[in-house]
Order: sequence, then structure tokens, then C-alpha cells
Amino acid sequence: MKTICIIPARGGSKGIRKKNIQLLGGKPLIYYPINSAIKSGVCDVVLVSTDDKEIAKIAKRYGAEVPFLRPKKYSKDFTTTEETLKQSLLSYENYSGHKFDICIFLTCTNIFRKVSWIVEAVNTLKAKKNIDSAFSVHQLYKHFWHFKNNKLSKVLPWMNKYTSRQVAPKLFREDTGLACATRSKFWRAGKRIGPNVHIIPNDDSLSGIDIHSLDDLALANAVYNNLKRNKRLSEYSL
Repeated sequence: MKTICIIPARGGSKGIRKKNIQLLGGKPLIYYPINSAIKSGVCDVVLVSTDDKEIAKIAKRYGAEVPFLRPKKYSKDFTTTEETLKQSLLSYENYSGHKFDICIFLTCTNIFRKVSWIVEAVNTLKAKKNIDSAFSVHQLYKHFWHFKNNKLSKVLPWMNKYTSRQVAPKLFREDTGLACATRSKFWRAGKRIGPNVHIIPNDDSLSGIDIHSLDDLALANAVYNNLKRNKRLSEYSL
């Protein structure tokens, strides 16, 4: 089963200018998902989808393919991830003449991922024909509120009563940017994940670091340096 990894990295980021090539640990953010995809050993192609020539040049340096730039109409502030993934997959299939069975989605803003999550996601789809998507999730216990009929209320009924976190129902935060594999037919239909899913839970607090501001970048650098001091960078393939 042919597998393609697509990493979106547009040049017009707003929170941090040229966010995807900002340095973390001496390397641009774009390096980290490329490196994880290559190290996983489950990707036939690692493709970076970008509208920016500088990002394309750097991505190629680290081993990704960037045979074309993403059209500007798919690089706007409100362009959805699903639109980007669909356009990138179809364009690369047309360019290469190959059809892919499994698509992997990784982001540049989530870098504290474990390669084993990518491997498990892909191997799950290969082994279980009934699974459409497999992705990383973070297991947590929190109470959430939302507006319902213009009134604040708890999201789920069990949240109306507080209990010990050890016995409370668990929630799972979807972290597809860390590791997500989906059968290609869903991407072609403009969907990131299919209806039948396999989740890969973790309780790793670092998985919640998502870099969209200078504060996020500073936090990520501090964590990176702490991991380096404690000789733990290899846990995240950094």
C-alpha cells in the first residue's frame, strides 16, 4: 500500500512571520515533521505543501519533495486544512502518475511527537481494513463549558458532578497534527478523517504544545533545551 506524507507549510502565517522556518533548537520548524516522517520508515513520499519559495528550498534541504508551489487560492488565511490536503494529494498524484492508498498528515507547529505514533497509525490501516483513520490523541480529565441556547452549561451530563480524576470518564483531545493516517479516498473527498477511527492515546503533556505565537515558540525552545540537558531528545526524534 503506497503511503504519502503531506506537511502543509504556507508562507503567510500571521501570529509569527514565516512561522514554519523559525528556529527551534537550531533548526527550522519545518525540519521536525520531515525528520519524523523519514525516520518512521512508513512513507513512500514526504511532500511539503507550500506557496513560499524559501520554505520550499529549506524543505528540500532536509529531504522532502516540493515539486511545485501551492496555488495562492489554497494559501489564504481561511483556507481549511482539508482543502489543502485534498489539493496537495491530487496535484502530486497528477504530477507523479501514482495513486496513494494511505495519507499521513503532520504539522510544523506540533513538534513533540513520537515516531512510534506515525508507525502505529499507518500499520493500523494496513492491518485493519475496517479502520478509515488512525491518529494521536491526548487523554485528559477536564470539565468543559459551552453556550447552549444562549446559556452556559457543561458540555456533557457527567460534568455536572465533580469526582476523582482517577475514576472519572476520560476525554480525548484530537491531535491529528502530531500523527494522522487516513485512507486516501477520504482526502480526495475533502475529509481529514473517516468515520471509523483508531485512536493512539498518550498522557504526554508536551503533546499540547502547538506553536502559533512567540510565547509558544519560547515555551517550545525552553522545553527543547530541558530535554537536551536531560538527554531525552531522542524520545521525540528531535
